[in-house]
Amino acid sequence: MTPARAHRERMAALAAAADPKPVVSSQEGGQSLAAHVERTPAMIYREQAAASVIAAAPEGATSAEDRIAAQIVLRLTHDLRRLKEIKSIDLKVAAKREMIPEYRDWIAGLLLADTGVGTGLIADVAPTIMVWQIDTGDFAAALDIGDFLLRHKVSMPSRYNRDVATVLVEEIATAALKAQGAGASFPIAILDRVADLTGHLDIHDEVRAKLLKAIGVEQLGEAEDLPADDAFNALTAAVSTLNEAQRLHDRVGVKDKIKRGLKLMAAITAAREKAIAQQNDEQGGDQAA
Repeated sequence: MTPARAHRERMAALAAAADPKPVVSSQEGGQSLAAHVERTPAMIYREQAAASVIAAAPEGATSAEDRIAAQIVLRLTHDLRRLKEIKSIDLKVAAKREMIPEYRDWIAGLLLADTGVGTGLIADVAPTIMVWQIDTGDFAAALDIGDFLLRHKVSMPSRYNRDVATVLVEEIATAALKAQGAGASFPIAILDRVADLTGHLDIHDEVRAKLLKAIGVEQLGEAEDLPADDAFNALTAAVSTLNEAQRLHDRVGVKDKIKRGLKLMAAITAAREKAIAQQNDEQGGDQAA
C-alpha cells in the first residue's frame, strides 16, 4: 500500500461516514487494487492528522473518496471469494490475518470520524473485519469496532444471520470456552468488556449463558489461586456467575463447576470454624491454668 493510497483510504472512510454514497465494483467503474507496502510511523501520523481535518470539515469530500470506497468494496469482494475457496479452518484464519492490514486505514478513518459506516456494500466492511479479528484472536481490536458498531446501530452483513451483539458475545465466548476446554485461561478483561458492551441488549439466553459460563470459569480459576482469606469472596462471585449461566440455560454445562466452587467454599468455612474452635480451646485452657 503506497503512502498516497493509505492517505486516500483514510480520507474516503471519513467521507463515506459523513456523506455516505453507494459504491460499485470494478466492472461498474470501480478501481483496481494496489500492492501493499509497510507503513511508517510518520505516515500513520500524517494520516491521522489529515483524517481529523476531514472529520471536522466533511464537505471537503470529493468523488475521489467515492472511488477509494469502490476499491475497498472490490478488495472485500475478492477476499471473501478467496476465503470461500479455502477449506481448512487454519488456512482461513491465516488468510484473514494476512488480509486484515489492508483494511487498517479504512477502519481507522471510520472510528475517528465516529459517525457511521456509510451505505451499500461499503457498510459491510467494518462488521466483517470485526469478525475476522475475533477469528484471528485480536479480541481487543474487534471490541473497539464492536463498540463503534453498537453505538451507531450498524447491522451485520446478512451472511452472518445475527446482530452485532450476538456475534460479539457468541464468538468471543466460544473462543474462551475452547481455550478453557484445552486447559488454558482466557483474558477475563476481554470477557468483562463483552459483558459491559452487551449487558443491556436483548440477546438469546443461551448465548448470554455461554458468556457467563466463560466468565465464571475464569473467576473460579482465579479464586483457586488466592489465599484462603481472600478466596471465599472470589468463590462466591464465581458461583453466582455460574448459577446465573445455569438459570439462563440449564444445559450450559456448569453444574460441575458450581459443585467445585461450593466444595471449596465449604472447605474454607470448615477451616475457619476449626481455627476458631481451636483458638477458643486454647483460651479456655489458659484461663483454667
